Amino acid sequence: MAQSKTSKTAVWILMGLLILGLGGFGATSLTGTVHSVGSVGDKDISVDDYARALQEELRALEAQTGQSLPFVQAQAFGIDRLVLSRLATTRSLDAENDRLGLSIGDENLRDELLNIPAFQGLDGSFDRDAYTFAIDQAGMSESEFEDSVREDTARSLLQGAIVSGLNMSDAYADAVITYIAEERDFTWAQLTGDNLTRPVETPAEADIAAYYDANQDSFMVPATRQITYAWLSPDMIIDQVEIDETALQALYEERDAEFNRPERRLVERLAFGDQAAAEAALAEITAGTTTFEALVEGRGLQLADVDLGDVTKAELSGAGEAVFLTPAGGIAGPVQSDLGPALFRVNGILPAQSTSFEEASAVLRDELAADRARRLIDAQISDIDDLLAGGATLEEVADETDMQLGSVDWHAAVDHPLAAYEGFGATAAAVTDSDFPQVEVLEDGGIYALRLEGETEAHPAPLADVKDEAAAAVVAERTAEALNALVERLMPRLSEGTEFASFGFTAVEETGMDRGGFIPGTPATFLNDVFEMEPGELRVLESANGIILVRLNAVTMPDTSDPEIATLKARITEQLASGVSQDMFQAYAEALQAMYPAEINQQALNAVHAQFQ
Repeated sequence: MAQSKTSKTAVWILMGLLILGLGGFGATSLTGTVHSVGSVGDKDISVDDYARALQEELRALEAQTGQSLPFVQAQAFGIDRLVLSRLATTRSLDAENDRLGLSIGDENLRDELLNIPAFQGLDGSFDRDAYTFAIDQAGMSESEFEDSVREDTARSLLQGAIVSGLNMSDAYADAVITYIAEERDFTWAQLTGDNLTRPVETPAEADIAAYYDANQDSFMVPATRQITYAWLSPDMIIDQVEIDETALQALYEERDAEFNRPERRLVERLAFGDQAAAEAALAEITAGTTTFEALVEGRGLQLADVDLGDVTKAELSGAGEAVFLTPAGGIAGPVQSDLGPALFRVNGILPAQSTSFEEASAVLRDELAADRARRLIDAQISDIDDLLAGGATLEEVADETDMQLGSVDWHAAVDHPLAAYEGFGATAAAVTDSDFPQVEVLEDGGIYALRLEGETEAHPAPLADVKDEAAAAVVAERTAEALNALVERLMPRLSEGTEFASFGFTAVEETGMDRGGFIPGTPATFLNDVFEMEPGELRVLESANGIILVRLNAVTMPDTSDPEIATLKARITEQLASGVSQDMFQAYAEALQAMYPAEINQQALNAVHAQFQ
């Protein structure tokens, strides 16, 4: 109940601030003969409520994107429908509360209003004038606002009744923790052809051909598109760019803050009301009876609230001298600051950085040359486009400009410099033989134009081209067969617990290995296979170099008394309970919407939307 009370208080704090913030929005400009945009049961969705909710959603979206969002674009995102749906859900809860007779009395309403900070004076008591002014500015009457408070509180009670008191079984969390945290001890050995007493025979030509015929899917050449292109990148013409020392010096001076940074300190500041309080706090820290962190927490603050980040001596004004004489981890002060007497904790020292013009010139020269090369290319785009539009071929364009002609059998995995550009790949995949070449810009400022010459379907590579690969595959297959036969012969003794090393195998002992581990030289599925085994079980697994022999020695279950495991279990249970609670409320809300279907006044909606255009 304490958490619910805190949440509800926070809601009304925000609502009070919202009333003040939206007071000038013009709720009165939306008044007229139509007062609602729709209804749910006998509950109206007022024009003002919809307008305020829509404005709030737009401001939140603009805060996220960092830019003003036209209302037409917001509509395209479905913001208006989202707001209307949310309000309809809210009003369906209000309709259900009316049916149940659920509300709050006048005494409880009074308590709610008195606890809203927006309506409190400087002394913390309820300010009737502030209350009346805020309600009036919001375009509401006191009775309308108080009714909304009653409804909101009743909704909170109804929602709390639905989702509170949900106790989740430990079974789910136990299963998750067991899966994540249980460990395996096992022994494994990589067996290759070197473990055979006699190497496998070199495959004959007929054996290679037979393997190739039976496994052609392993030797496929992907479908390719034959592309002719003309390409110009900044690197191709960078030698044509001349950079004078004056431009380099100007760029160096422009970026002086990047190359030359004064000494800085990582600092936290805690201000006090007077010098005596600051000195008393420092004395307690010095005596060891308190800490800087404890002083911060005693103010109801967090360390993030007093963190100044990295600052220069000049930025600290009068406190700079004392702070910059204090070693890392020390406390400076009390000294005067913009907020009065303060203690400064120095968390780190960042030495000054100085890069001379001579040291920076090489980097600046490359950057300036690349930038000017991009500009030279950009200046040629119009002329090249005119050539292509006039019927010039890529070959002719390459002869008349700096562009270089080339060709590529393109597919998604082709190894080619142009294939590294996402834009080129998209164009190469989409171009048709009826498309005319046109200039496209690459991510680095380069340009290209291309032409599709033809396409080749995926097909098996000729045996002559992949003969060595096929021969190696035959050898690997025969090696695996021989190794499996070897292990089969040794299995009776292995099953008795004979150590792998007794047979000359190089054994590796792994202990405390969880599912998230990684063992170099093993297949990606290796640990999955190990975690499927029972203690004492032996398995033979496929490997790129032969086979892997593995024996599971022990299974270690998670220690539930470990504080870290207990915390993880609590978090998993809490997350699951929260998800189930949300699902329950969503299902309940959908049932209410079916019970109280919304009726929408499209004309009123359009009138509100017109105010946002």
